[in-house]
Amino acid sequence: MRRQNHSSAVEFILLGFSNYPELQGQMFGTFLVVYLVTLMGNTLIITIIFLDQSLHIPMYLFLQNLSLVDLCFSTVITPEMLVVLTTEKATISFGGCFVQMYFILLFGMTECFLLGAMAYDRFAAICHPLSYPVIMNKSVFMKLAMFSWISGTMMTTLQTSWVFSFPYCGHREINHLFCETPPVLELACADTFLFEVYAFTGTILIVMVPFLLILLSYTRILFTILKMPSSTGRQKAFSTCASHLTSVTLFYGTASITYLQPKSRYSPDTKKLMSLAYTLLTPLLNPLIYSLRNKEMKKAVVKLWRRKVVLHTA
Repeated sequence: MRRQNHSSAVEFILLGFSNYPELQGQMFGTFLVVYLVTLMGNTLIITIIFLDQSLHIPMYLFLQNLSLVDLCFSTVITPEMLVVLTTEKATISFGGCFVQMYFILLFGMTECFLLGAMAYDRFAAICHPLSYPVIMNKSVFMKLAMFSWISGTMMTTLQTSWVFSFPYCGHREINHLFCETPPVLELACADTFLFEVYAFTGTILIVMVPFLLILLSYTRILFTILKMPSSTGRQKAFSTCASHLTSVTLFYGTASITYLQPKSRYSPDTKKLMSLAYTLLTPLLNPLIYSLRNKEMKKAVVKLWRRKVVLHTA
């Protein structure tokens, strides 16, 4: 009980990029633009799929879930990061740090599972088109989506509670832009070996296993594409698969490097850049890669715009 009281009194200091004061203004402007574009792109996708009944099929419902996750992921991280960049000494309470870490892990883990489910959906659609309506109906979609959210919640609750059960004493400076597990764990004044073993195992199961399944799915998809008679069709399919794999590799690659070894020897600046790759870039790129390049999504945007124009002129 004494340990818990001691920890709850701690207020952390987020250092951000305080060692580069001349760049903080430029970083603030860049991150703000990225955040606003991310908000607009993901909100647009959620709204379009919600309003257009023809898009209420598993493929687009998965995209809607992914956009919701990315929207929340960015909102949990970026506003706090902007405050850190504009404040000389940015502080966050013990409870505030707990809440931020909880939601970062929740949306990050849920995205890991969702991306795996989406790859399976594409595999079923392209490699087994005739039986696709049976393989991936709305019931299967609901089960996969619920599994993604529930699994993310359970794993997050365990990990965040464990991290904040450690005593935090003395040094209070988090050399990071937000409350992420590895930089917070470095401040714990207790043996964290068991947690590091758990983090390594958890990262293998939550990050690496879905990533390998995605690679296997896309390998099968590519072999199917190669059998297509139309060279134009092959080219479009290759382009889509390449862009999907780029986004997936960026997300899973940087996340796995960060979480496989919570106390790794990478420099603090390298860790910050890796975190930015999957917390800022991925939510920005996903709407462009998965949805806004999609022909059906473009048609839906045009249809809704025309409906708006008609209602406005009527």
